[in-house]
Amino acid sequence: MSIKVFVVDDSAFMRKIISDILEQDKDIEILDTARNGKDALEKLKALKPDIITLDIEMPIMNGIECLESIMKEHKVPVVMLSSLTTSGAEATIKALELGAVDFITKPDSVFDMSNNEKKQELTKKIKTAAKVKRPKTVFNNIGESYSMNTVTKKNYSYSTLVAIGTSTGGPKALQAIIPYIHKDINGSILVVQHMPPGFTKSLAKRLNSLSKINVKEAEDGEKVLKGYCYIAPGGFHMEVKEKRSGDLYIELNKNEPVTGHRPSVDVMMDSVSKISTMNKMGIILTGMGADGATGIKKIKENRGYTIAQDENSCVVFGMPKSAIKNNAIDNILPLNKIATEIVNKVGC
Repeated sequence: MSIKVFVVDDSAFMRKIISDILEQDKDIEILDTARNGKDALEKLKALKPDIITLDIEMPIMNGIECLESIMKEHKVPVVMLSSLTTSGAEATIKALELGAVDFITKPDSVFDMSNNEKKQELTKKIKTAAKVKRPKTVFNNIGESYSMNTVTKKNYSYSTLVAIGTSTGGPKALQAIIPYIHKDINGSILVVQHMPPGFTKSLAKRLNSLSKINVKEAEDGEKVLKGYCYIAPGGFHMEVKEKRSGDLYIELNKNEPVTGHRPSVDVMMDSVSKISTMNKMGIILTGMGADGATGIKKIKENRGYTIAQDENSCVVFGMPKSAIKNNAIDNILPLNKIATEIVNKVGC
């Protein structure tokens, strides 16, 4: 059966371009189009799409307002179309928080939308979204599932470097972990989230506003501090390096993508596995593909502790499944247990 897509965009030209690109794939069918959020909600009363592509900036009813209604009333997987502006990035992070599965950036010119790279990205993300389980109430109301009463305050002589890798579904999964980390955590957190440049800064800003620890987009050469979470900037590999003094610092580079990704979870986790002055923990969260399966195994082989998110709480189980198949995982946990596990293992 074909994947039925509902395209929502205020630009008639963009609606046609998106429709034409997707219909080049024999597995995808354009069910209908709409010119704004209000129009989309009216049509959804009769339509039963598998996927919705939703523009963020539209008149009458914008994409965020429309998305909120879709998540409440229809629970159809949504892929957002976002501009590269700061406001566009912030709105995209909000959309992912509300339940959008993924997003694709609009090109600088609408004519660039039809280049091969954009075609492949759009088609791939639609097919990935089609495999996503419908949003669950328990996942949309993450905070209700949490109790940190099980955390035992421990003081360890060695602090811990926690490496987290994620992709599709990651921004929302990170919101189920980072804000629940104790402010006196005896360690530092490094995160690779597959995102293009410009969006990781907004992600870090949003997580920082919700968290007790400090969350920031990583900068080249900065010292790794206890009680901080560093998000790899889009377009850069992030590694952690060790000085003779034992201090750790972040190194960013634009080396070739690894398995199609820059930043790469494997690159970051490989660097963490080599650190000798700290305990190590690796965590693979929801995401498509196998990035991180090799790197987290190196953490495990170098006396680190490793966790994979369980299938039931994942948006896409690809990355955790690959790590599990690679015999790289010590513990498989539901999303709402991971923050507690981090704090209990790392101490504060």
